[in-house]
Amino acid sequence: MSTAAPASMKITKRPWSSRGHADHDWLYTYHTFSFASYYDPRHESWGPLRVINEDRVKAGTGFGTHSHAEFLIFSYIINGTLEHKDSMGNLENLKRGEVQFTSAGTGIRHSEYNRNKDSEVHFLQIWAKPNKRGLKPHYETKQFTDEEKTNKLVRIMESTDRLGKSKGAIGLQADLSMDASILSPGNKVDHEIVAEGPRKLFAHVVMAARAQPKQGGAQIKIGETVLGEGDGAYIEGVQGPGKIGIESVGEQPAEFLLFDMGPEDA
Repeated sequence: MSTAAPASMKITKRPWSSRGHADHDWLYTYHTFSFASYYDPRHESWGPLRVINEDRVKAGTGFGTHSHAEFLIFSYIINGTLEHKDSMGNLENLKRGEVQFTSAGTGIRHSEYNRNKDSEVHFLQIWAKPNKRGLKPHYETKQFTDEEKTNKLVRIMESTDRLGKSKGAIGLQADLSMDASILSPGNKVDHEIVAEGPRKLFAHVVMAARAQPKQGGAQIKIGETVLGEGDGAYIEGVQGPGKIGIESVGEQPAEFLLFDMGPEDA
């Protein structure tokens, strides 16, 4: 398999501006998959992935206490500070580089709030479907520094079945891995497919601002497809063992997430 573009690989770009979008004043958000009032039957999930929301929460506001069950929920903090409080007794102020994971399992209640009075908090909220129901609720937070991610892929989330091979990653009950990178212009990383046999991937480029810049900005290239800030890509037709190359081709360092999952919808 070529590290750049195996012949069987198919990439379908998900442009930033075609995602679901809402501006509630307190919350400025983009939805990769159908969520809340946004529904598109072409974009409901991808493998176990069910939600990728790029959220900006206004100073002094947030998500009030609400319930979840039977989802794996993780927050990737980009800028600002996000307060997490839940019914398991956890209370944390999450900052850039921290990833907060909750396995809602049989049910939890939590709130997410921006206590800062001057600046918004920008984070990615991601949900996945577990491969088992009725799990005991679980909470975990880990820090992944910019230095760790610079010009490298760092395993952030990993299936509990493969966790022994990925020290430092957060385990989750799904055939899903998530890597993060901050790739400087002109640099390239290779992602090693995490399991044998057919796989599919999803890539998401983090936005620096509320809209993709018309010129410049961060860009990555996978195969012959170029993704700018806020763009995503469905990638299928890949198999493990093998590698996929990702190159930074923009004018700014590109922060992106790469998901690797089994071929079947959860």
